[in-house]
Amino acid sequence: MSGKIISLVSLGLAIVGLGAAWGPEPLASGSNPAPSHHSSNGFRNVYLEPDGWVWNFWRWRFGLAPREKPALLAEDVPEYRPRAVAPDLNRVHHPDPQTIQVTWIGHSTFLLQVAGLNILTDPIFSQRASPLGLVGPKRRVPPGLSLEELPPVHATVISHNHYDHLDRRTVVRLGHSVQFFVPLGLASWFHRNGLFRVQELDWWQTASFGAVRLHCVPAQHFSMRTLFDRNRTLWCGWVLETPAGRIYFTGDTGYCPHFKEIGNRLGPMRLSLIHIGGYQPRWFMRPMHANPEEAVRIHQDVGSRHSIGMHWGTFKLTEEPLGEPPLYLQEALKQAKIPETQFVVLQIGETRVFAGEP
Repeated sequence: MSGKIISLVSLGLAIVGLGAAWGPEPLASGSNPAPSHHSSNGFRNVYLEPDGWVWNFWRWRFGLAPREKPALLAEDVPEYRPRAVAPDLNRVHHPDPQTIQVTWIGHSTFLLQVAGLNILTDPIFSQRASPLGLVGPKRRVPPGLSLEELPPVHATVISHNHYDHLDRRTVVRLGHSVQFFVPLGLASWFHRNGLFRVQELDWWQTASFGAVRLHCVPAQHFSMRTLFDRNRTLWCGWVLETPAGRIYFTGDTGYCPHFKEIGNRLGPMRLSLIHIGGYQPRWFMRPMHANPEEAVRIHQDVGSRHSIGMHWGTFKLTEEPLGEPPLYLQEALKQAKIPETQFVVLQIGETRVFAGEP
């Protein structure tokens, strides 16, 4: 494949991964109005107005937009070196069911272990966040646990259908024994891939699995897997209500009023897994990807006792340096007068234990 074709394919993948529209669509008509986030042909964000995403995408890709001041000075961001550690397989395979045990596998993929269950979030173990093996964003550091090192996986939560969050190769390898919880409209994709233990939920709907109740909660993002299916399936976050406390997984999201509502309805959280990367340039990414300052606000809005930063350091998707989000998070915590111990980043492969309810 020539370099020109590879560039065109990569650009198409970038459109699929980052440039989908996020403006409202007309609401479905009828005697029973659809929920405000439903549209006539899919779903929409309730706090955003149309803003010419196609033009803005090309402005970004061709450098036509005004230059922004970086979040941190270049000299304050050292060259990125992935912080990976050898996993503690003994702890991973023998968790205390009375606690919340968390292992960061990379990007937005965590192994959550609580109440005798092993639950994955947005699992991707492939080398590229792409439908193709040779192009698309490449993993900068191996997964903190390999698929072979995982304990038996009982359930998986999916936040949306972008390739860095829903990886076909991974979910097919996880197989038929895993229960998948997905946002509305995604079950048919799993069925086409031969996976039938799937339950799809709309925002504010709830399901039970063992001792855990799973709440599908709003997020401000979009869905798109091809150039022709934008916003046909829903996007979401998840709150897992467990005997050891509530766990909140934001998925990908921009900052908006959803988080105060989530906190009011389901908070406080024992632990939150919050998106901190993928935020530059702000003029384009702000609606869909929170930056560390906004991540701290999410931490506060949902009343989280402890939070872990995710969605950084694994794939190069946007313009900020790969190693910047944790440093920016430290500055944001200082500004908010929140101890750094309350909102941490893990090394890839690291396991942490959180005991007791809030």
